[in-house]
Amino acid sequence: MPTDIEMIHNLSHRLIQLEGQVAYLYKHLGVEFVPESPAVTDDPRIVELLKRGNKLEAIKLHREIYSSSSQDAIAAINEMQGRLGL
Repeated sequence: MPTDIEMIHNLSHRLIQLEGQVAYLYKHLGVEFVPESPAVTDDPRIVELLKRGNKLEAIKLHREIYSSSSQDAIAAINEMQGRLGL
């Protein structure tokens, strides 16, 4: 069984390979990656919940903060997820 150090080294090596492959694809397709940052109006607590994959809690928090309906909160969270690539 590999040690923690060996596993980290292997993962680091694999990450470098994947980054190279993605860079190649971007170049080959003529695409430039521009990460979108959260909008000033995006509550950082909601963004953090989405980054953790906790969409339901993000919807609940949105409703709590903005007194929004379920439908409006879901639409806002879906828009935020799409915009931020989460």
